[in-house]
Amino acid sequence: MRALLLPIKDLKNAKQRLAGALNPGERLGLAHAMMEDTLRAVRGVRRAETIFLVTNYEPAIAIAEECSWEILREGRQISESDSVDAASRIFQERGVTGLLRLPLDLPLVQASDIDGLLGTECELPAMVIVPSRDGTGTNAILRMPPTLFPSHFGPGSFAKHCREAEQAGAQVIVRRNERIEMDVDDEADLRALLRHDLSGTETGKWIEESGVAVRFRAHAATA
Repeated sequence: MRALLLPIKDLKNAKQRLAGALNPGERLGLAHAMMEDTLRAVRGVRRAETIFLVTNYEPAIAIAEECSWEILREGRQISESDSVDAASRIFQERGVTGLLRLPLDLPLVQASDIDGLLGTECELPAMVIVPSRDGTGTNAILRMPPTLFPSHFGPGSFAKHCREAEQAGAQVIVRRNERIEMDVDDEADLRALLRHDLSGTETGKWIEESGVAVRFRAHAATA
């Protein structure tokens, strides 16, 4: 059984690396818009037998309940890596053979992108991984089995995960996908996102209505 895991932290503290470009309210607004786009794509996923959220963030819990997704409530959040690994142990004990972790800041992702990863055919043990836009981070990771090796999310995690998989004797499958790779962690990511067609996305709508798009374009013009 392959399942999808969505770790969601309290978005009020999200996107601190954008502090130099966006105020706290703007960072929260952007994070919420990207979460809505990601969850919209997740609603269309067909290859996940179960969808899990690991979180203590009430707005995300409300959406999960509406969609009948399973919720693993956290008493406290130490780190994303800790949350994912704790959930992986629980779900493997419950018969999950492959667990795909996906972040919540992928405004361009589509259901077909997620299904493509979940449907990867390979011999176990194996890891399917999508790097971040700069090639150093981990934007999606499917581990088969879920506890194949520990998580190391953050800068440099792509190399760490590949090394861990190789040491575990697992097949390493690297997938490149522009939409999954386009997350937004810092100002350079946000500028890159603005070069994409954001029509029909909550993120694009928020960026325009908040005035962030105008501000960034004006800065680019003067630069």
